[in-house]
Amino acid sequence: MTALERIYLWNILKGMMITFRHIFKKKATINYPEQKRSFSAVFRGLHILNRDEEGRERCTACGLCAVACPAEAITMEGAERLPTEEHLYREEKYAAKYEINMLRCIFCGLCEEACPKDAIYLSQTFAPANYSREGFIYKKDDLLIPHPKENPEAYMKALGERAAKTN
Repeated sequence: MTALERIYLWNILKGMMITFRHIFKKKATINYPEQKRSFSAVFRGLHILNRDEEGRERCTACGLCAVACPAEAITMEGAERLPTEEHLYREEKYAAKYEINMLRCIFCGLCEEACPKDAIYLSQTFAPANYSREGFIYKKDDLLIPHPKENPEAYMKALGERAAKTN
């Protein structure tokens, strides 16, 4: 070993040069609340239960999404529509209880593909953090898209890129 190698001066200088080069490179991080990261077009985020243009729920509780889910994250119970509930539900049968356990969900999108009524889709929003397990079990009220006639701005925002495809 030479005297220069023994005091590790050359290795320290090489390390400082690498550090100095990285100072001027573009940063990989973003300031999250102020800046939003753009996701790819095929990003699968939170589940949304869709409504039709009149605000009626599209889900008919057929159970195909629950059967298609490999993680068994979806549970539902069907019920028969009453004659006075025609303005709420599209078909004679509807999902009285619809839950998705987001801790089990693997965001594969098979539930979206299995649905014959286009009642469920994965949005461009990601799952928020929570402090308890119960907060990750989303009920039907948490999953339903806003009513298109009562709250059209929130409805269009929830549709996201799907709004451009339908119009």
